[in-house]
Amino acid sequence: MQAILGVLFHFIGGFASGSFYIPYKKVKGWSWETYWLIGGLFSWLIIPPLAAWITIPDFTGIIAEAGGSTLALTYFFGLLWGIGGLTYGLGVRYLGVSLGSSIILGLCMVFGALIPAIYYQYNPDLGKDTIGMLTGTNWGLTILAGLLVCIVGIIWCGKAGMQKEKQLTAITITNSISQEFRFGIGLLVSIVSGILSACFNFGLEAGKPMAIEANEIWKAVHPGEGEFLFQNNVTYVVVLWGGLTTNLIWCLYLNFRNKSFGDYTKKQVPVIKNLLFCALAGTTWFLQFFFYGMGESKLGNGPSSWILHMAFIILVANAWGLILKEWKGVSSATRRNVVVGIFLIILSVLIVGYGNSIRT
Repeated sequence: MQAILGVLFHFIGGFASGSFYIPYKKVKGWSWETYWLIGGLFSWLIIPPLAAWITIPDFTGIIAEAGGSTLALTYFFGLLWGIGGLTYGLGVRYLGVSLGSSIILGLCMVFGALIPAIYYQYNPDLGKDTIGMLTGTNWGLTILAGLLVCIVGIIWCGKAGMQKEKQLTAITITNSISQEFRFGIGLLVSIVSGILSACFNFGLEAGKPMAIEANEIWKAVHPGEGEFLFQNNVTYVVVLWGGLTTNLIWCLYLNFRNKSFGDYTKKQVPVIKNLLFCALAGTTWFLQFFFYGMGESKLGNGPSSWILHMAFIILVANAWGLILKEWKGVSSATRRNVVVGIFLIILSVLIVGYGNSIRT
């Protein structure tokens, strides 16, 4: 039952992450850097402490009492993750929601799942999964098999992306999605984004002492009721300070370079609607981690939680890609390859879920 709940929570979080970019498509008259920053203020600055305040009494006290090295390392990984988040936006812009998310999150999945396990192999810590545990147990091998299947699915989606690029150059470009499709530069920024985005999981590991403290406080008040579902909410606050820093600097730089500071005071655009759509996008984005923390409390912060989270995001993003007709104008064989890739990703989720169910 714990495994089922964990998978369900990760699915909800994955749906939120795979869908958050959709409201941005409704923003009118603002440049990318403007709506990305406004939405980001909700994602990184407003909603995280609000969620922590609602769920964790005196979360500010936990942060204040955390060690300086814990806070610094958590913030540092947040900075690196912030760069990954910036390039994520560019990857989606040049490759589309479907293909861009598949490549970025696939790399993020691999690095975020395996590097902590390798680290804890040589720096053991109670309750942490190691690469030896993954390769030396049936449940661990099952989870690694699920990861491998997901990677194959991502490669399949990438194959469809290359076919799409060749076919779009041979037909008349008639829509904005096709006009911005650039496979080469999109692939480059997606690789950078995928590697650096994995730093969010490293930030969670670095800030784990804060989550443990929140968990212990809750368990003292609720004995015998299991692990605290919202223990990670305090860690998110610090990680996202790092994300806020890098995104704020970059977006303000683009406002200066592109002379788009006027976007914030434009009278000829629907400002209220734009703000609402940005707030919706930013809040939806944060919900992925809100539910990730709930899923992690059921499955543990091992590779399985990270793999499930990323796989569900990839699945939802590809579904949106089909709904938004990002694959319009390509051959049936290309669309079939996308469907095969999605099927393999779904299969990987089932395999990882099964691996968690047989863990003892």
